[in-house]
Amino acid sequence: MVAMDATPLLGVRTGVGQSVAGFMSAVATDPDLDVIGYGLSATAGRFLPERLPTSARAGRRIPIPAGALLRAWAHTDHPTVEVWTGPVDVVHGTNFVVPPSRKAARLVTVHDLTPVRFPELCSPTSLHYPGLIRRAIQAGASIHTVSQSMADDVMDHFHIEGSRVHVIHNGLTPLPPPRPREELEPPYILAIGTVEPRKGLPDLVAAFDRIADSIPDIRLKIAGPPGWGEEALAATVRSARHGDRIRRIGWSDDRSSLIAGARLLAYPSLYEGFGLPPLEAMSLGVPVVATTAGAIPEVVGDAAVLVAPRDIPALAEALLVVAQDATTRERLIALGTERIRLFSWQRAGQQLALLYRALADARG
Repeated sequence: MVAMDATPLLGVRTGVGQSVAGFMSAVATDPDLDVIGYGLSATAGRFLPERLPTSARAGRRIPIPAGALLRAWAHTDHPTVEVWTGPVDVVHGTNFVVPPSRKAARLVTVHDLTPVRFPELCSPTSLHYPGLIRRAIQAGASIHTVSQSMADDVMDHFHIEGSRVHVIHNGLTPLPPPRPREELEPPYILAIGTVEPRKGLPDLVAAFDRIADSIPDIRLKIAGPPGWGEEALAATVRSARHGDRIRRIGWSDDRSSLIAGARLLAYPSLYEGFGLPPLEAMSLGVPVVATTAGAIPEVVGDAAVLVAPRDIPALAEALLVVAQDATTRERLIALGTERIRLFSWQRAGQQLALLYRALADARG
């Protein structure tokens, strides 16, 4: 019996939410695994059951605020996961935090180490994660990462042996076919994701401002839920010479059409533990310009144009080339079509199920 933190399935599906949804759906199809989804928030019990895969079941409704739980687990081993789930063999903290357990083997997914590498780019909540991860490791927990790059960071920072760190990549959830475009609109460069400092969106605005005169018909769309980088982004747009050609939009209900309609996807992150939007763009035949931050090169391979983080002139040049050169776009689209075949949720689910069994056996 496996308990998985399903809290990221609530609310707007960010990258972590998509990752957890993919892993949970894939694992829950294993007929030999009984999967229980638990939620770490005061309201999770009310809304979680409808968000779970049909083959998973919800844990008990325990209305404890997440902040109170994080403060408790920083110093004590209570409450244990069994409060939500009853006895389980493995508990998987899918989002940086794994609850204490009376008997279960513990696994915690570390999506990235932004709180360690770039604490100034973090929300107050995420600054608690490194201490909670370290405490879990000291108590015997194993680590799951979605890239080798993050595994290397985890081993280096926490001084944990490689045998306790397990790399299982995210898969790619197929997006629905985009709707036919009913009207012509100006071409646009698209950025997509939560607006937070590590996404490098002010750099993208500055790069776009450099090339806007050279391609006067193109626009920039920045799509995604608001975050703690919203004010800095808005200030950069206000100061841009071509700010009137930059549109900040929310999380589109028709993600496929939004991506498919773009001339290219820009992914200017300062640090990434994986990076799903570039793969989504590739799956819809949209070329990608991204940075060499974190795990991005590991994920995109040679199927994207890569520049160094915070190198605004290089980013501007890459955007200009891909936006204007049809041959470059065709080459990237072809490479992207091949690249996405490497990322399968079915394979990821099988690997994770094997890991659960190995952890449970080792625990005895």
